[in-house]
Amino acid sequence: MSDKITFTDQHADRIVAAMSNEEKVDLLSGFGMWKTAGIPSYGIKPIVMTDGTYGVRYSIPQIDSDERGGMDLDAFLSVVNQRATDVTIAWGEMKPATCFPNGSAMGNSWDETLMRRLGMLLGKECRAMGVHLLLGPGINLRRTPLAGRSYEYYSEDPLLTGKLSASVIDGVQSQGVGTSLKHFACNNSEVERTTMDSVVEERALREIYLKGFEIAIKQSKPWTIMSSYNRLNGIQASQDPWLLDQVLRKDWGFEGVVVSDWHGIKDRPVSLMAGGDLDMPESPRRKADLLAALNSGAFPAEVADLSCRRLLDLIERCNKGAKTPVPFYTPEEHHAEARSMAAASMVLVRNQGLLPIVPAMRQILVVGRDAGTPVIQGSGCATTIPTMVDQPLDELQRALDPAHSLTFRPEADAETLKLAARADLVLVFTSTEGAYDGEGSDRTTLALGPGQDEMIASLAAVSNKVAVVVACPDAVEMPWIDAVSAVLVTFYSGQAMGGAVADVVTGKVNPSGKLSVTFPKRLADVPGFLHYPGENGRHVYSEGIHVGYRAYDLREIEPLFPFGHGLSYTQFAYSDLKLSNSEIGLKDEITVSFTIANTGERAGAEVSQLYLQAPGKRLKRSPQELKGFAKTMLEPGERKRVEIAIKGSDLAIWDPALGRWVSEGVNARLVIAASSRDPRLIADLKLKPSVLPFRRLAYDTQPAYVLPNAIACEHICAYLEARCNISSEDAMRMLNHCSNSFFGIFTSLERRLRLSIPEAEVAGLIADINAAMDAAEPKL
Repeated sequence: MSDKITFTDQHADRIVAAMSNEEKVDLLSGFGMWKTAGIPSYGIKPIVMTDGTYGVRYSIPQIDSDERGGMDLDAFLSVVNQRATDVTIAWGEMKPATCFPNGSAMGNSWDETLMRRLGMLLGKECRAMGVHLLLGPGINLRRTPLAGRSYEYYSEDPLLTGKLSASVIDGVQSQGVGTSLKHFACNNSEVERTTMDSVVEERALREIYLKGFEIAIKQSKPWTIMSSYNRLNGIQASQDPWLLDQVLRKDWGFEGVVVSDWHGIKDRPVSLMAGGDLDMPESPRRKADLLAALNSGAFPAEVADLSCRRLLDLIERCNKGAKTPVPFYTPEEHHAEARSMAAASMVLVRNQGLLPIVPAMRQILVVGRDAGTPVIQGSGCATTIPTMVDQPLDELQRALDPAHSLTFRPEADAETLKLAARADLVLVFTSTEGAYDGEGSDRTTLALGPGQDEMIASLAAVSNKVAVVVACPDAVEMPWIDAVSAVLVTFYSGQAMGGAVADVVTGKVNPSGKLSVTFPKRLADVPGFLHYPGENGRHVYSEGIHVGYRAYDLREIEPLFPFGHGLSYTQFAYSDLKLSNSEIGLKDEITVSFTIANTGERAGAEVSQLYLQAPGKRLKRSPQELKGFAKTMLEPGERKRVEIAIKGSDLAIWDPALGRWVSEGVNARLVIAASSRDPRLIADLKLKPSVLPFRRLAYDTQPAYVLPNAIACEHICAYLEARCNISSEDAMRMLNHCSNSFFGIFTSLERRLRLSIPEAEVAGLIADINAAMDAAEPKL
């Protein structure tokens, strides 16, 4: 009988202390493609993980038959490169799972409760398949609509992204299944994605690209985080100690496991040292590199031991979750849930009174191949084999009254145009070209697929009753928008897309989705357009904090459809905005409340959005920033009081010079809006300062930035009084004499006063001034 300690009855510290270096390397490395290593002598069982941001993707040969790393490269590449349109060919050995609406669709729901429900359903399907860890959700910001994996992600806004993803994580982990929040960080394009250097200033990182991760981690505590493929400011993200240790663990308090993206590590010892615990998938070379580093004594054993303890904690959590009863469900039940989720996420962006379908619309013409073979999901590792797929044409036929006559034409030829001219409704199904974009490849255009813009225009030329249904991964251009009467954007709505479209266009479901990204009129309007996709391996995020709607507002560019826009078949009225306090400090919290009423004749849900409009002082701000939201269901004539709580820390900005979150004292406004361009209620709010409105002093700080600073002036004048034996009034006059100098304050004093200030005295004076400023700030 083995005298080794078993994992089941001893603390992880003792197990790690007893492990050999070879066993530690095994534990910190994948086994095959989708498992961790089991170590039977310690009672350590492997855990199974698989992709699934919107559906569980279970590879039978790679999981059940343990196909090993290095033997399945072709299969791995086929996963990454396979088009979703050919999914049944590429995934013949995959277990079917519910293909729920993709991230870019679900993001339009603005519904945290619905997102938690999505997580619960994904968790149930994981449990049924024996999956311990679901590799999602993916929450990279949708910085450009061209990004190949935009369809997986929720929004261009970090608050919305963070809140929705936290709800998904809560739902999945409530079922005893772990999550892996990904891709950390700034993997916002598929161009050279494993080598591209995302060059991002620290303030934009903290306020925009990392903020969604921070919100989700602090709110929902995911069991694992997945590092991204790209470099970040010159350092491989999977090997970045600032990102994985300083920010993730020290600043945010993350205690779980950091897992690499598949083959995302270039140097395994460096990755482990930086905080990358688990290397996936199995790589004999990377395992050998780590073992050699451990055996040589060059690598700190305590670093590897800490990661081993994290892995053991994860395995224990997964095993504990696997012991609970497996929830029962049927594919039909989850398909029905997917249908309601899709309907709640579709966005009616235009409606000139054409929808919903009414009894008077006797002759309905459906045009477009997508009505028979819908585009339901994106391409890549997230692609799911659906349990069933609704065909829009069939679902429409079922939903319509027998008195309606439904005619289908796959394309707009001469005969189709004749039918369109006589029809009471022309319903056109369209989509973007999916042959070249997806994981591993960005889109090259915001146009629909070849010939589809022309098809819509030709139909609109003969009929003023055209409604367009658009399936897309992200924003698209619509050159025909003014010629059609209605547009319903489904994004990639999953396997129940057809039924959900039927529900919305017939009025069975009142649309309530609102855009989680801005739709530009043209690609050149996209904020990052000038520097996308980078060159020579560097991609500069030149727009800084002004991402998405922030940039459109700042540059006063009219979008095709603004962030937060979405129409309903009813109307909503806003009134009686109140704040629990008219001012807020960094550590304070206030409640914003208002009344919303359904003034129409149909039940419906409204997404109300709370924006902060705060002028920048020392640090520039975007014209407005989303700080809260609520989705409210109302019956006709019903009124409800809505409350949104906001913390002062939610309104803070990152000061790179000080390395912390600050609140500048300014008079701001809170705006309750139906979209970023549709304000309804406004209230004044004073932001109390947590920081002085001056820079810390340096040798070359110009007088213009010193003279308004009373603390700096006091110290400099005191020095001049003692040095020159003059009064305080004369010292201040001497200081003011330098006001128009473009040199640093001390150079200016030396030139204007013909004196020499020793370097040591300058350094001491600067240190005293900055220390006095540090001491003054806590009293604000």
